[in-house]
Amino acid sequence: QVQLVESGGGLVQAGDSLRLSCAASGRTFSSYAMGWFRQAPGKEREFVSAVNWSGGLTYYADSVKDRFTISRDNAKNTVNLLMNKLKPEDTAVYYCAAASKYDSRSYYESGKYIYWGQGTQVTVSS
Repeated sequence: QVQLVESGGGLVQAGDSLRLSCAASGRTFSSYAMGWFRQAPGKEREFVSAVNWSGGLTYYADSVKDRFTISRDNAKNTVNLLMNKLKPEDTAVYYCAAASKYDSRSYYESGKYIYWGQGTQVTVSS
């Protein structure tokens, strides 16, 4: 069992930056790939970014590529999402999620992830 707690959301202006953090419980954090998803009002949850168990492989949605950076610290059981050049369309609830590193499904699929946080709100004003 893994518990995930997101933090770092807030209200910012377009062009600003935010760093989201996700703290995981348990001593087997390195057994999990980690992902970030988001859900805007009236829209389906969508993939944002993911990182493999070691941090050596990262994945991004086209909409955030070159603006967002995902990283993880296995010693601290944390995964971060640095969001630069934020746009109003980035407004959403952001969720941290964990998937077994042995799961071969695509990192982009929400079904790969078995543990989810409660989410943190990010609002970007124009």
